[in-house]
Amino acid sequence: MPLDVTPSLADAPLHRAFVSVLGRDQPVGAGVLLSPTLVLTCAHVINSALGRHRFDTPLPPRGQQIGLRLPHVDRERELVGRVLPHCWRPPRSRPEADHPSPPGAGALPYYGDLAVVELDTEAPPGAEPAPFLTHRDGNEVIAQWASGHALPTLRAMPRVSAHPWIALDVLGGTVADGFSGGPLWDRERQAVVGLVVAAHESRTPQEHSPPAGQYTPPAAMYAIGLSSIESELPGLPPVAVPAAGRGRQQLLGALEKLLPTRREIMACEERLAGRLGRRSSGPAADVERLAGLAMGVRRGVPELLNIVYEQLAELRPGSFAADPDWERALGIARIVSPRERLSPGQRRNLDALLAECRTTDPGALVRTVLPFADDLPRPRDLADATDVLECYDPQPGQPMPPLLQGVIRISVQERASGAYLADDLDAWVRSTAPRLGVAPAAVAQFRADVSAHAGARGARPPSTAAPRVQVELLPVSTGHLFTYQIWVWSGDGRHEVVLTEDTEVTSQRVVEAIRQVLRTEVEEHPETALVEFFVAPAWLRLDVDTWEFPGSADDGGFRPGITRRVVLRSSERTRETHAGWKRRSSALPSSPRLLLDQRSSDPVVAQARLEVNPEAGIVVVCCDRQYQGLVLRQCIQAGVHTVLWHREEHGGQIAADLLALVEGVDHARIPEAVRLERAKAMADPDCTTHHGRELSLLHDGPDHRPPPLAPAPWALTQP
Repeated sequence: MPLDVTPSLADAPLHRAFVSVLGRDQPVGAGVLLSPTLVLTCAHVINSALGRHRFDTPLPPRGQQIGLRLPHVDRERELVGRVLPHCWRPPRSRPEADHPSPPGAGALPYYGDLAVVELDTEAPPGAEPAPFLTHRDGNEVIAQWASGHALPTLRAMPRVSAHPWIALDVLGGTVADGFSGGPLWDRERQAVVGLVVAAHESRTPQEHSPPAGQYTPPAAMYAIGLSSIESELPGLPPVAVPAAGRGRQQLLGALEKLLPTRREIMACEERLAGRLGRRSSGPAADVERLAGLAMGVRRGVPELLNIVYEQLAELRPGSFAADPDWERALGIARIVSPRERLSPGQRRNLDALLAECRTTDPGALVRTVLPFADDLPRPRDLADATDVLECYDPQPGQPMPPLLQGVIRISVQERASGAYLADDLDAWVRSTAPRLGVAPAAVAQFRADVSAHAGARGARPPSTAAPRVQVELLPVSTGHLFTYQIWVWSGDGRHEVVLTEDTEVTSQRVVEAIRQVLRTEVEEHPETALVEFFVAPAWLRLDVDTWEFPGSADDGGFRPGITRRVVLRSSERTRETHAGWKRRSSALPSSPRLLLDQRSSDPVVAQARLEVNPEAGIVVVCCDRQYQGLVLRQCIQAGVHTVLWHREEHGGQIAADLLALVEGVDHARIPEAVRLERAKAMADPDCTTHHGRELSLLHDGPDHRPPPLAPAPWALTQP
C-alpha cells in the first residue's frame, strides 16, 4: 500500500510560513517564518548558503546578505536578510555554549546549529508566522523539501526525545539535504514542533538493496525541538501558537472586569505587544485584541497576567491581591494556558539562576514534589525539572503550586551548602508568588517547613532512585541453558553492562552472577533490589520466577518473583510496535482490561481482537498452553504493556480470577499484586489449586525502555 506523502489543504499555515534559503540562486535548505521580519533556520544551512563549510563557527558579517524565498506565497520574489548576531548558534560538540568547537565528522547528535535571519523588508502579503508547540510522542509529522514543490514531502514518527534532538523514523518519502532547517509539521495539532537538522541512513549508498522480503529499518531523521530552540536562543521573541478556543470567553469576561476603562485596556495592550515583540494595535486596541494577542503567543497569557498585575498595583495598590476577579482570572489562565505559569522574562530569569545551582538533583526534586504523579520524565537539568513542575496544579488544600515548591527546595539546599544563589532564588520567589496568587505567608511557612525537614535530615544529598539490575537472557534451543548480559541502572544516570556470559550455563550460574552484581555493583541485599528479566517472546514461558539458589542459611533462597518484586519484560521492541505502545501508554489510566480466551487461541483472531481494542494496554490471556506463545507474541507486536496468564490452567473460572486480580489496580502496581498472589500460593502449600501457582506476568510499562543492545539500537538507554 503506497504511503501518502502529499501535503493536505489543512497544512495551509505551514505553507504560508515555509521559507527556502538560497545559495547561488538555488535552494540549499529551508526555514520557518517567526514574524514578518524574522526567519528561523539551521546555522549549517546559512553556512551552505554563503559557500562556507557547514560547521564554520564565526558569525557571518552583518553586511553579508542571504537570499530567501517563500515558495507557497510568492515563488518569484526573492527576499534578502542578514543573520542576527545574538541569534547565531553554530554547531558545536559540547553542550556548553562557551565551547564552540565544531562536531567531528559523522558525530550525532551535536548542539547549537540555529540561526535567525532578519529580513530587510517584511514578508510579502499572504505570509504568516508559523504556530509552534512542543512535540508530542505518537503524533506523526511531515517535512517539506526546500524547493517548495508539493510532492517531495516526507512523513515521520517521533521515536525518542532526548536533549538536544528529537529522533524520528521516516515512514514515507526520502530524506535529503534540502530538508535541513525546515519545519516539522504536526497535522493533528496544526503546529510546528521542531526544525529538521540531520539524517542518518541505515545503509550506506555503496551497499546493495536487500533481498525482497527482508526487513530494512527506515532512515532516521533528527530535529531540534522547541524546548531546545528556546534554550539555545533566550533572546528570541516568543513564538506564535495555535489559537486556543477553550476559556477564551471566560478570559474576555475576566479582563472586562479587571480593566473596565478603555485607557487601561490600551495601556495593557501596548505593554504586552512590546514585551512579546509584536506590533501594537494602538487606538484600535480593545479587550478582544488584547486577549487574542496573549493567546496567540507562547507564554503570552502569563505575560498578560503579569502586565495586568502591574497595572492594578499602580491603580489600586495593596487592595486587589484578594480581589475575587483577580483570583478568577488566575483560574481561567490555567484553562487557557494549562502548561504555562511563567512569563518569558520570569522563565529566563529562573533558568539563568538554575544554571549555576549544583546541589540539587533534578530527578530527586521532581519525585519529591510530585510523589503522586505517574510516568514522569527524567529531567536532564534543573531547568528541565522546573518545566515539568510548571505543568502541574497544586494538590487540593495545598496553596503552593509545584513550581514554587521546587524553587524553594532548591533555594534551601543551596543555602545549606553555602552557595550564594539562595538569596537570588528567594527574591525570585517573592516577586513571582503574588502573580501566581500565593500569599507571602504561605511562602514563608513552606520554606520554614522545608528548612526544618532538611535540618532534621542533616546535610545528606538527596536520594536517587533505587538501582535496577537488568538481566537479558538469551536461551539456547533446549530452554535449560542460557547466555546473558547483566546491566545496572541507577537514578544518578548510570546505565551500563557489568557482566556478560557467552558460554551456555545453567540457571543456577545465572543466579550466582546476579547475586555477584548485587554485592559488587549496587550494594543491595538480594531481597530488596529490583531485578528485571528481559527475554524474547519465544521464551516467555521459561520458569525464571521459580529459580532457586541454595545460598547460605543467612542469605536464604533466591526465588525471583516470589520473595520480592521481579518484572519479566520482553526485549523485542520494533519500530512497527512502538506507535501502538505509545498509544496504549496514554490510554492506560482509563482503558478497559481485555480478555483473550480460548476463542482467541488462533493468532489471527487474537490480532483482530487487539486491533479492535487499540487502547487496551492490560490483557489477560486464558487459552491452552500450546497456543499461549503465539498469542503472547501478538500482544507484544500490538504494543500491549501488561499480559497476565496462567501456565497450566484455562477456562471460565481462572479467567474470572485473573480479571478480578487486575481490575481497579493501577498499571504500575500490577507486578506487586502478582507477586503477592504468588506469595499467597507459597504460604499455603496444602492448597494446590490456588491461581497464584504458575501465574505469569509480562510487564512492559511506560516507565521502561529496552536495554540499548537488546536488540534495537534506537531505544533510550534508561528505563
